[in-house]
Amino acid sequence: MTIVPEKGLTSLMADSNSPITTVNVDLGDKSYPIYIGGSILPKIGEYVQRLEVGRKILLVTNPTVYALYGQVVVGGLNKSGLEVVVGEIPDGEQYKTLESARSLYDTAFEHSLDRKCAVLALGGGVIGDLAGFVAATYMRGLPFIQVPTTLLAQVDSSVGGKVAVNHPRGKNIIGAFYQPKMVFADIDTLQTLPQREFRAGMAEVIKYGVIKDSGFFKFLENEQINIKKLSREEIIRVIETSCAIKAWVVEQDETEQGLRTILNYGHTFGHAYEALTGYKKYVHGEAVAIGMNTAAGVAVKLGMLSASDRTSILNLVRAFDLPVHFGLLKPEEIIESMSHDKKALAGKVRYILPEAIGQVKLVTDVPPKILYEVLDEQKKG
Repeated sequence: MTIVPEKGLTSLMADSNSPITTVNVDLGDKSYPIYIGGSILPKIGEYVQRLEVGRKILLVTNPTVYALYGQVVVGGLNKSGLEVVVGEIPDGEQYKTLESARSLYDTAFEHSLDRKCAVLALGGGVIGDLAGFVAATYMRGLPFIQVPTTLLAQVDSSVGGKVAVNHPRGKNIIGAFYQPKMVFADIDTLQTLPQREFRAGMAEVIKYGVIKDSGFFKFLENEQINIKKLSREEIIRVIETSCAIKAWVVEQDETEQGLRTILNYGHTFGHAYEALTGYKKYVHGEAVAIGMNTAAGVAVKLGMLSASDRTSILNLVRAFDLPVHFGLLKPEEIIESMSHDKKALAGKVRYILPEAIGQVKLVTDVPPKILYEVLDEQKKG
Protein backbone atom coordinates (compact mmCIF):
# COMPACT_ATOMS: atom_id res chain seq x y z
CA MET A 1 0.00 0.00 0.00
CA THR A 2 1.30 3.42 -0.92
CA ILE A 3 1.07 5.92 1.95
CA VAL A 4 2.09 9.41 0.87
CA PRO A 5 -0.04 12.14 2.46
CA GLU A 6 -1.56 14.60 0.03
CA LYS A 7 -2.09 17.18 2.76
CA GLY A 8 0.52 19.89 2.54
CA LEU A 9 1.53 19.30 -1.07
CA THR A 10 1.08 22.45 -3.11
CA SER A 11 2.70 24.11 -6.11
CA LEU A 12 3.92 27.63 -6.67
CA MET A 13 6.09 29.24 -9.31
CA ALA A 14 9.57 30.61 -8.74
CA ASP A 15 9.55 31.71 -12.36
CA SER A 16 7.96 30.51 -15.57
CA ASN A 17 10.51 27.72 -16.03
CA SER A 18 11.02 26.56 -12.46
CA PRO A 19 7.98 25.20 -10.64
CA ILE A 20 8.54 24.62 -6.95
CA THR A 21 6.77 21.86 -5.04
CA THR A 22 6.12 22.44 -1.36
CA VAL A 23 5.81 19.74 1.29
CA ASN A 24 4.61 21.10 4.63
CA VAL A 25 5.65 19.56 7.93
CA ASP A 26 2.67 20.15 10.21
CA LEU A 27 3.88 20.53 13.80
CA GLY A 28 1.62 23.28 15.09
CA ASP A 29 3.62 26.39 15.92
CA LYS A 30 6.78 24.56 14.79
CA SER A 31 5.45 23.83 11.29
CA TYR A 32 7.59 24.63 8.27
CA PRO A 33 7.70 24.25 4.49
CA ILE A 34 10.11 22.22 2.37
CA TYR A 35 10.60 23.87 -1.03
CA ILE A 36 11.66 21.46 -3.79
CA GLY A 37 12.63 22.43 -7.34
CA GLY A 38 15.23 24.15 -9.49
CA SER A 39 16.75 27.66 -9.42
CA ILE A 40 15.88 28.14 -5.74
CA LEU A 41 19.23 29.26 -4.32
CA PRO A 42 19.25 32.81 -5.73
CA LYS A 43 15.78 33.45 -4.26
CA ILE A 44 16.39 32.21 -0.71
CA GLY A 45 16.70 35.77 0.61
CA GLU A 46 13.16 36.56 -0.54
CA TYR A 47 11.81 33.65 1.50
CA VAL A 48 13.98 34.32 4.56
CA GLN A 49 12.64 37.89 4.71
CA ARG A 50 9.22 36.44 5.53
CA LEU A 51 10.58 34.99 8.77
CA GLU A 52 11.25 38.46 10.20
CA VAL A 53 14.61 37.29 11.54
CA GLY A 54 17.45 39.54 12.65
CA ARG A 55 19.58 41.37 10.13
CA LYS A 56 22.56 39.02 10.49
CA ILE A 57 22.74 35.45 9.19
CA LEU A 58 25.37 32.90 10.23
CA LEU A 59 25.94 30.81 7.12
CA VAL A 60 27.55 27.47 8.03
CA THR A 61 29.15 25.58 5.17
CA ASN A 62 32.34 23.86 4.03
CA PRO A 63 34.92 25.14 1.51
CA THR A 64 33.78 22.82 -1.30
CA VAL A 65 30.12 23.83 -1.12
CA TYR A 66 30.90 27.50 -0.56
CA ALA A 67 33.06 27.59 -3.70
CA LEU A 68 30.13 26.22 -5.71
CA TYR A 69 27.13 28.01 -4.21
CA GLY A 70 28.25 30.40 -1.50
CA GLN A 71 28.29 33.56 -3.58
CA VAL A 72 24.88 32.82 -5.09
CA VAL A 73 23.29 32.35 -1.66
CA VAL A 74 25.14 35.26 -0.05
CA GLY A 75 24.25 37.51 -2.98
CA GLY A 76 20.57 36.65 -2.66
CA LEU A 77 20.60 37.26 1.09
CA ASN A 78 22.46 40.55 0.69
CA LYS A 79 19.97 41.66 -1.95
CA SER A 80 17.23 41.15 0.63
CA GLY A 81 19.03 43.38 3.12
CA LEU A 82 20.63 40.65 5.20
CA GLU A 83 24.24 40.67 6.41
CA VAL A 84 25.98 37.29 6.12
CA VAL A 85 28.66 35.97 8.45
CA VAL A 86 30.32 32.85 7.02
CA GLY A 87 31.47 30.01 9.28
CA GLU A 88 33.41 27.38 7.34
CA ILE A 89 34.06 23.87 8.66
CA PRO A 90 36.31 21.36 6.85
CA ASP A 91 34.50 18.77 4.76
CA GLY A 92 33.88 15.38 6.36
CA GLU A 93 31.96 13.46 9.03
CA GLN A 94 35.03 13.56 11.28
CA TYR A 95 34.49 17.31 11.71
CA LYS A 96 30.96 16.99 13.12
CA THR A 97 32.27 17.52 16.63
CA LEU A 98 31.97 19.70 19.70
CA GLU A 99 35.25 21.34 18.65
CA SER A 100 33.69 22.45 15.36
CA ALA A 101 30.60 23.66 17.21
CA ARG A 102 32.81 25.70 19.53
CA SER A 103 34.50 27.40 16.57
CA LEU A 104 31.06 28.40 15.26
CA TYR A 105 30.05 29.69 18.70
CA ASP A 106 33.19 31.83 18.62
CA THR A 107 32.26 33.19 15.18
CA ALA A 108 28.73 33.99 16.34
CA PHE A 109 30.03 35.73 19.47
CA GLU A 110 32.68 37.71 17.58
CA HIS A 111 30.03 39.06 15.18
CA SER A 112 27.53 39.85 17.96
CA LEU A 113 24.75 37.53 16.79
CA ASP A 114 21.67 37.89 18.99
CA ARG A 115 18.65 35.65 19.52
CA LYS A 116 16.85 36.84 16.40
CA CYS A 117 19.77 36.17 14.06
CA ALA A 118 19.34 33.03 11.99
CA VAL A 119 21.71 30.14 11.33
CA LEU A 120 21.63 28.88 7.73
CA ALA A 121 23.11 25.49 6.86
CA LEU A 122 24.43 25.28 3.30
CA GLY A 123 25.72 21.79 2.59
CA GLY A 124 25.11 18.13 3.25
CA GLY A 125 24.05 16.22 6.32
CA VAL A 126 27.19 16.97 8.33
CA ILE A 127 26.76 20.72 7.88
CA GLY A 128 23.01 20.53 8.55
CA ASP A 129 23.44 18.52 11.76
CA LEU A 130 26.27 20.69 13.04
CA ALA A 131 24.65 24.03 12.15
CA GLY A 132 21.37 22.87 13.67
CA PHE A 133 23.13 21.84 16.87
CA VAL A 134 24.72 25.29 17.08
CA ALA A 135 21.37 26.97 16.35
CA ALA A 136 19.66 24.91 19.06
CA THR A 137 22.25 25.67 21.73
CA TYR A 138 23.66 29.16 21.10
CA MET A 139 21.76 31.60 23.34
CA ARG A 140 19.30 28.73 23.92
CA GLY A 141 18.08 28.77 20.35
CA LEU A 142 18.35 30.77 17.12
CA PRO A 143 16.10 30.52 14.04
CA PHE A 144 17.43 27.75 11.80
CA ILE A 145 17.23 27.37 8.01
CA GLN A 146 18.25 24.27 6.06
CA VAL A 147 19.65 24.50 2.51
CA PRO A 148 20.71 20.90 1.78
CA THR A 149 22.94 20.43 -1.26
CA THR A 150 23.24 16.62 -1.26
CA LEU A 151 20.55 14.09 -2.08
CA LEU A 152 20.86 12.45 1.33
CA ALA A 153 20.33 15.75 3.11
CA GLN A 154 17.47 16.75 0.81
CA VAL A 155 15.51 13.54 1.39
CA ASP A 156 16.37 12.86 5.00
CA SER A 157 18.66 14.72 7.38
CA SER A 158 17.38 18.25 6.66
CA VAL A 159 13.82 17.24 7.58
CA GLY A 160 12.55 16.31 11.03
CA GLY A 161 14.64 18.42 13.39
CA LYS A 162 17.31 15.98 14.53
CA VAL A 163 20.53 17.92 15.11
CA ALA A 164 23.69 16.56 16.66
CA VAL A 165 27.44 16.13 16.81
CA ASN A 166 29.38 12.89 17.03
CA HIS A 167 31.35 11.41 19.91
CA PRO A 168 34.28 9.00 19.36
CA ARG A 169 32.15 6.22 20.85
CA GLY A 170 29.01 6.85 18.84
CA LYS A 171 27.35 8.81 16.07
CA ASN A 172 24.98 11.68 16.97
CA ILE A 173 25.25 10.97 20.69
CA ILE A 174 25.15 14.67 21.62
CA GLY A 175 22.18 16.47 20.13
CA ALA A 176 18.62 17.74 20.28
CA PHE A 177 15.30 17.87 18.45
CA TYR A 178 15.21 21.34 16.91
CA GLN A 179 13.03 22.05 13.89
CA PRO A 180 14.13 24.39 11.09
CA LYS A 181 12.01 27.33 9.98
CA MET A 182 12.37 26.47 6.28
CA VAL A 183 14.06 23.86 4.08
CA PHE A 184 15.18 24.54 0.50
CA ALA A 185 16.01 21.55 -1.72
CA ASP A 186 17.38 22.90 -5.00
CA ILE A 187 17.75 19.97 -7.40
CA ASP A 188 20.29 21.91 -9.46
CA THR A 189 22.88 21.26 -6.73
CA LEU A 190 22.76 17.56 -7.58
CA GLN A 191 24.45 18.31 -10.91
CA THR A 192 27.74 18.95 -9.08
CA LEU A 193 27.30 16.20 -6.50
CA PRO A 194 29.96 13.45 -6.68
CA GLN A 195 28.52 10.10 -7.73
CA ARG A 196 29.47 8.54 -4.42
CA GLU A 197 27.41 11.11 -2.55
CA PHE A 198 24.46 10.67 -4.89
CA ARG A 199 24.53 6.91 -4.36
CA ALA A 200 24.69 7.46 -0.60
CA GLY A 201 21.52 9.55 -0.79
CA MET A 202 19.75 6.79 -2.64
CA ALA A 203 20.24 4.50 0.36
CA GLU A 204 17.92 6.73 2.40
CA VAL A 205 15.49 6.91 -0.53
CA ILE A 206 15.34 3.10 -0.75
CA LYS A 207 14.76 3.03 3.00
CA TYR A 208 11.51 4.96 2.59
CA GLY A 209 10.22 2.40 0.12
CA VAL A 210 11.04 -0.48 2.45
CA ILE A 211 9.57 1.04 5.60
CA LYS A 212 6.33 2.47 4.27
CA ASP A 213 5.72 2.59 0.53
CA SER A 214 5.88 -0.48 -1.68
CA GLY A 215 4.63 1.53 -4.67
CA PHE A 216 7.53 3.94 -4.27
CA PHE A 217 9.91 0.97 -4.00
CA LYS A 218 8.55 -0.32 -7.32
CA PHE A 219 8.98 3.14 -8.85
CA LEU A 220 12.64 3.10 -7.83
CA GLU A 221 13.07 -0.32 -9.42
CA ASN A 222 11.41 0.77 -12.66
CA GLU A 223 12.96 4.24 -12.97
CA GLN A 224 16.50 3.61 -11.76
CA ILE A 225 18.04 4.60 -15.11
CA ASN A 226 16.22 7.95 -15.23
CA ILE A 227 17.00 8.59 -11.58
CA LYS A 228 20.70 8.00 -12.21
CA LYS A 229 20.50 10.44 -15.13
CA LEU A 230 18.99 13.05 -12.79
CA SER A 231 15.88 13.30 -14.93
CA ARG A 232 13.99 16.27 -13.52
CA GLU A 233 10.59 14.60 -13.17
CA GLU A 234 11.96 11.48 -11.49
CA ILE A 235 14.32 13.35 -9.16
CA ILE A 236 11.58 15.69 -7.97
CA ARG A 237 9.36 12.69 -7.28
CA VAL A 238 12.19 10.99 -5.39
CA ILE A 239 12.70 14.01 -3.13
CA GLU A 240 9.03 14.94 -2.78
CA THR A 241 7.90 11.42 -1.88
CA SER A 242 10.77 10.87 0.54
CA CYS A 243 10.06 14.18 2.29
CA ALA A 244 6.32 13.51 2.38
CA ILE A 245 6.84 10.13 4.02
CA LYS A 246 9.24 11.56 6.57
CA ALA A 247 6.93 14.51 7.26
CA TRP A 248 4.03 12.08 7.81
CA VAL A 249 6.09 10.15 10.36
CA VAL A 250 7.50 13.21 12.13
CA GLU A 251 4.06 14.83 12.44
CA GLN A 252 2.89 11.84 14.48
CA ASP A 253 6.04 11.31 16.54
CA GLU A 254 8.37 14.31 16.56
CA THR A 255 10.71 13.12 19.32
CA GLU A 256 10.94 9.43 18.43
CA GLN A 257 8.80 7.95 21.19
CA GLY A 258 7.29 5.30 18.92
CA LEU A 259 6.50 5.45 15.20
CA ARG A 260 9.52 7.56 14.25
CA THR A 261 11.82 4.67 15.09
CA ILE A 262 10.87 3.12 11.73
CA LEU A 263 13.10 5.75 10.11
CA ASN A 264 16.04 3.94 11.71
CA TYR A 265 15.85 0.97 9.37
CA GLY A 266 19.47 0.13 8.50
CA HIS A 267 20.82 2.74 10.91
CA THR A 268 21.43 0.68 14.05
CA PHE A 269 23.90 -1.53 12.20
CA GLY A 270 25.02 1.32 9.95
CA HIS A 271 26.01 3.60 12.83
CA ALA A 272 28.15 0.80 14.24
CA TYR A 273 29.92 0.38 10.90
CA GLU A 274 30.61 4.11 10.77
CA ALA A 275 31.86 4.37 14.35
CA LEU A 276 34.10 1.30 14.11
CA THR A 277 35.80 2.68 11.01
CA GLY A 278 36.32 6.15 12.50
CA TYR A 279 33.72 7.74 10.17
CA LYS A 280 36.32 7.55 7.40
CA LYS A 281 35.71 4.35 5.43
CA TYR A 282 31.99 4.82 4.71
CA VAL A 283 29.88 7.88 4.09
CA HIS A 284 26.61 7.67 6.00
CA GLY A 285 24.44 6.34 3.18
CA GLU A 286 26.91 3.56 2.41
CA ALA A 287 26.83 2.41 6.03
CA VAL A 288 23.02 2.53 5.99
CA ALA A 289 22.95 0.45 2.79
CA ILE A 290 25.06 -2.25 4.43
CA GLY A 291 22.90 -1.98 7.54
CA MET A 292 19.70 -2.45 5.53
CA ASN A 293 21.12 -5.69 4.16
CA THR A 294 22.11 -6.83 7.66
CA ALA A 295 18.67 -6.02 9.09
CA ALA A 296 16.95 -7.83 6.22
CA GLY A 297 19.16 -10.85 6.85
CA VAL A 298 18.18 -10.87 10.52
CA ALA A 299 14.50 -10.60 9.54
CA VAL A 300 14.82 -13.64 7.26
CA LYS A 301 16.52 -15.64 10.02
CA LEU A 302 13.68 -14.74 12.39
CA GLY A 303 11.07 -15.87 9.86
CA MET A 304 9.68 -12.35 9.49
CA LEU A 305 10.71 -11.62 5.90
CA SER A 306 10.61 -13.76 2.79
CA ALA A 307 13.85 -14.57 1.03
CA SER A 308 12.43 -13.07 -2.17
CA ASP A 309 11.75 -9.70 -0.49
CA ARG A 310 15.26 -9.69 0.93
CA THR A 311 16.58 -10.34 -2.56
CA SER A 312 14.53 -7.43 -3.90
CA ILE A 313 16.02 -5.12 -1.27
CA LEU A 314 19.51 -6.39 -1.97
CA ASN A 315 19.11 -6.03 -5.73
CA LEU A 316 17.83 -2.45 -5.50
CA VAL A 317 20.68 -1.44 -3.19
CA ARG A 318 23.15 -2.99 -5.63
CA ALA A 319 21.41 -1.35 -8.59
CA PHE A 320 22.52 2.01 -7.22
CA ASP A 321 26.07 0.71 -6.73
CA LEU A 322 25.91 0.75 -2.95
CA PRO A 323 27.92 -1.64 -0.74
CA VAL A 324 26.17 -4.53 1.00
CA HIS A 325 29.04 -6.05 3.04
CA PHE A 326 31.12 -4.52 5.83
CA GLY A 327 34.46 -6.22 5.20
CA LEU A 328 36.90 -6.93 8.02
CA LEU A 329 34.96 -5.72 11.07
CA LYS A 330 34.51 -8.27 13.86
CA PRO A 331 30.93 -9.30 14.72
CA GLU A 332 31.60 -8.99 18.45
CA GLU A 333 32.81 -5.42 17.96
CA ILE A 334 29.70 -4.55 15.95
CA ILE A 335 27.38 -5.96 18.63
CA GLU A 336 29.29 -4.09 21.36
CA SER A 337 29.11 -0.83 19.39
CA MET A 338 25.35 -1.17 18.91
CA SER A 339 24.85 -1.52 22.64
CA HIS A 340 26.07 2.10 22.98
CA ASP A 341 23.85 3.43 20.21
CA LYS A 342 21.57 6.27 21.29
CA LYS A 343 18.60 4.26 20.01
CA ALA A 344 19.11 1.61 22.68
CA LEU A 345 16.44 1.77 25.40
CA ALA A 346 16.75 0.36 28.91
CA GLY A 347 19.88 -1.49 27.85
CA LYS A 348 18.18 -3.15 24.88
CA VAL A 349 19.17 -2.52 21.28
CA ARG A 350 16.15 -1.65 19.13
CA TYR A 351 16.16 -3.11 15.62
CA ILE A 352 13.85 -2.02 12.82
CA LEU A 353 13.32 -5.15 10.75
CA PRO A 354 11.31 -5.52 7.52
CA GLU A 355 8.30 -7.82 7.40
CA ALA A 356 7.63 -7.07 3.73
CA ILE A 357 8.42 -4.34 1.23
CA GLY A 358 6.58 -1.36 2.71
CA GLN A 359 6.25 -2.70 6.26
CA VAL A 360 8.68 -2.86 9.17
CA LYS A 361 8.54 -3.77 12.84
CA LEU A 362 10.44 -2.78 15.98
CA VAL A 363 12.18 -5.80 17.55
CA THR A 364 14.23 -5.73 20.75
CA ASP A 365 14.90 -9.37 21.51
CA VAL A 366 17.10 -10.71 18.72
CA PRO A 367 18.98 -13.82 19.90
CA PRO A 368 22.76 -13.22 19.84
CA LYS A 369 23.17 -16.46 17.88
CA ILE A 370 21.18 -15.02 14.97
CA LEU A 371 23.13 -11.76 15.06
CA TYR A 372 26.43 -13.63 14.89
CA GLU A 373 25.20 -15.87 12.09
CA VAL A 374 24.07 -12.96 9.92
CA LEU A 375 27.15 -10.85 10.64
CA ASP A 376 29.46 -13.80 9.90
CA GLU A 377 27.68 -14.39 6.59
CA GLN A 378 27.83 -10.72 5.66
CA LYS A 379 31.51 -10.53 6.50
CA LYS A 380 32.23 -13.48 4.24
CA GLY A 381 30.36 -11.78 1.43
